[in-house]
Amino acid sequence: MDLYDVIVLGAGPPGENLAERVRAAGLSVAVVESELAGGECSYWACMPSKALLRPPIALAEARRLAGAREAFSGELDAAAVLGRRDSFAAHWDDAGQVDWIRSTGAEFVRGHGRIDGPCRVIVETPAGVQRLLTARHAVVVCTGSAAALPDLPGLPEALPWTNREGTGAREVPDRLAVVGGGPVAVELAYAWRALGAEVTALVRGERLLERMEPFAGEHVAEGLRAAGVDVRFGVSVTAVRRPDPEGEVTLELDDDGGGGLVAVAADEVLFATGRRPRTDDIGLETVGLTPGDWLPVDDTLRVTGVSGGWLYAVGDVNHRALLTHQGKYQARIAGAAIAARAHAGAALDTARWGAHQATADRDAVTQVVFGVPEAAAVGLTVQEAERRGLRVRAVDFDLGKVSGASLFADDYRGRARMVVDRERAVLVGATFVGPGVSELLHAASVAVVGEVPVERLWHAVPAYPTISEIWLRLLETWRDGEDGDQG
Repeated sequence: MDLYDVIVLGAGPPGENLAERVRAAGLSVAVVESELAGGECSYWACMPSKALLRPPIALAEARRLAGAREAFSGELDAAAVLGRRDSFAAHWDDAGQVDWIRSTGAEFVRGHGRIDGPCRVIVETPAGVQRLLTARHAVVVCTGSAAALPDLPGLPEALPWTNREGTGAREVPDRLAVVGGGPVAVELAYAWRALGAEVTALVRGERLLERMEPFAGEHVAEGLRAAGVDVRFGVSVTAVRRPDPEGEVTLELDDDGGGGLVAVAADEVLFATGRRPRTDDIGLETVGLTPGDWLPVDDTLRVTGVSGGWLYAVGDVNHRALLTHQGKYQARIAGAAIAARAHAGAALDTARWGAHQATADRDAVTQVVFGVPEAAAVGLTVQEAERRGLRVRAVDFDLGKVSGASLFADDYRGRARMVVDRERAVLVGATFVGPGVSELLHAASVAVVGEVPVERLWHAVPAYPTISEIWLRLLETWRDGEDGDQG
């Protein structure tokens, strides 16, 4: 039996960061991982997808500038882009990540971990040996999420891509069908189209990026179409056929727009239609929880409904915010809370925005969807704010009318919105869409988290001529009244 203060199941970014935090507090920790240390983000999501996207985005931005576009007559070198992707995914070798975990003083345990009652974890190692690990204070589930595939006739036999194949494919397919309208679908549709695939995007709803302000999805759809993606809304896949595993795949569709039953043929099909928690085989039944469920937590990230308060869940697995950076944020909060509880007598700071309170998961989630254009958002949309009972005002401005944006790209198209709580006169949300807007997001996050009064923001002077001048334009629109504002 091995005894530790804390046992972490999962060595993705949340697990790694939590281990580092509790080690810094003087606690011993074991990190258990059955796949690659570094998790989904490092090998099948954030890093490889952004590595695929950056070359086409850079090329597209250059081609939007007179004098620069004339220098480019060829196309992307797909092999070079895929090679660069491989380097950012460390060629799917986690030795560096394992070394980093060990450098914090944590023990890395390779194998499949299963909870075996309170504070106990049994690890089945690759050699078939079982190790029993026991925690003095906490077991933390950081096992993440996996792609959720719909129950469609013929889908398993069609060998569909998920985000893993979509970020790790070795060759560019001639034709790719992408099913879904969220960030994964949008980014991979753009990336593979830029690499030379003929891409058809099939969206069941009537817009992309439904969790953002509606105008964000509209601009992104326009950008995808300009890049050559065939974007179709209001279509549902009813069946998938692939008689030959090496042959083409056919998607049968129900066109809600009145076209009736149609079919789309492709060489590969990527489904980006949701996520499921990776909790089906980690022993939840031994502590009264249901395998395969998301794990509900309180704001210190402790799992509710488990006696003794020893079980925590951090990252995708708790379904609060399925984003790498939010999982790392949760790890910092949970690590601090575990350390405080482990040191007898230490009080927890659970006030709003307190050191042991994951407030940002409710009020200030940040997200960027990459492509041309980018879409970036923090906090609440107008609809979300009104659902919470807030009286808000949406202040919009055309990003193309900002000097820095017009210098950034000829015929710059974009839009910005800040959502202001009328009663407190503070930002509760912001959305930007346009080329290069991801770098605007952190300033908005600081304003939302800091609850900076709008009148104080007048004193945060944006440098000229930068795209950040949008803040001045938004404040002027706020000052000048509601004419032209959109809800």
